[in-house]
Amino acid sequence: MTTLDNMSAVAPVGYRLRLPGPTEVPERVRQAMARVVVNHRGPECKAAIGQAQEMIRPVLGTANPVLFFASSGTGLMEAALVNVAGPGCRILVVEHGQFGERFTSIARAMRIEVDTVAVEWGRAIDIAAVEARLREVDYRAVVVVHNESSTGIIADLAALGALVRERPTLLIADSVSGLGGVEMRQDEWGVDIVVSASQKALMCPPGLALASVSPKAWRVIGQDDGRAVFYWDFRRALKSAEQNETAFTAPVSHIYGLREALAMIHEEGLPAVLARHARLSSALRTGGAALGLADFCAEGPRSNTVVVFQVPKGLEGSTIVRRLYQDHRTVIAGARNRLSGRVIRFGTMGTFDAGTILTDLLHLEDTLAKLGHPVVPGAGLKAATEHLAATA
Repeated sequence: MTTLDNMSAVAPVGYRLRLPGPTEVPERVRQAMARVVVNHRGPECKAAIGQAQEMIRPVLGTANPVLFFASSGTGLMEAALVNVAGPGCRILVVEHGQFGERFTSIARAMRIEVDTVAVEWGRAIDIAAVEARLREVDYRAVVVVHNESSTGIIADLAALGALVRERPTLLIADSVSGLGGVEMRQDEWGVDIVVSASQKALMCPPGLALASVSPKAWRVIGQDDGRAVFYWDFRRALKSAEQNETAFTAPVSHIYGLREALAMIHEEGLPAVLARHARLSSALRTGGAALGLADFCAEGPRSNTVVVFQVPKGLEGSTIVRRLYQDHRTVIAGARNRLSGRVIRFGTMGTFDAGTILTDLLHLEDTLAKLGHPVVPGAGLKAATEHLAATA
């Protein structure tokens, strides 16, 4: 086998990336990233960073400067904590899925004192339970995942922001799998730090992450000059952002890709982008229900960027995932947590349309039938098509 053959085997013909991240990268973004690499301190890169900052602020719903890092989303989860808390500080983490638990793990590794509000997976966050904890303890921060991609539930950031607005407590939100597909109004809702990353609804490859920090959070950050932080130092990053630079080597190609992806979002119109995500994710849920797949979420608010189905009795999630890839080159996710084998997850984010959803359902119906699950032929397509027609 030649080297070229080895390379082509990485992505076989017909490959469909339908994960809840990383997601398919549009051709326009791939072409933008293929441009010549320029000096990361030169005028070309500075212009791209400035334009990306300007275009992403409306997506975040903020007037804040936006800090870019070469990183995964998890890196910015850690960065959000290390800039406002340290050993001996106490935070409250809302755990309503895998990534809320990840926040707890990060904080404990940093020797931050952590209290948790544990929510049954698939259920909405109990805002009253969070409020009760805030009455008992002066927390440095409430920490939550905006769009919990392991369960398909959205956090009510507006309600959480209202709880801390008149308190010194900060609100930190991970919107890695939400931003660009789920509405974010950072300033209006009182979210003090939002972190996100490139590889989901922002339609870029993994490798670029960002943070938006409120004036309230900056005051907390500025009170501690002795905090042990270097690469993740938001103060250092802010000084560079004010010059349209990053503190350390900028991921130049990713910045170009993000700028192009944001141009696509603004060309479609942000309200239209958000409405498309809501409509198509709902169509997938409707079609899945017609195939006998129950929504894992017992109640709303449900995600617009990931759909989580319960696996029918007698089947196993990883078997469905493998068979979809084997027969259709459609790549979806199972679960690598307490839900292993019990759910399958589709990404409904980024560059996708009604044809994408209908193809998902066609492949899913075929796979379920081959695995012995009783399905009415065409039921999923019919239900989704009727839903799309009714919501056009």
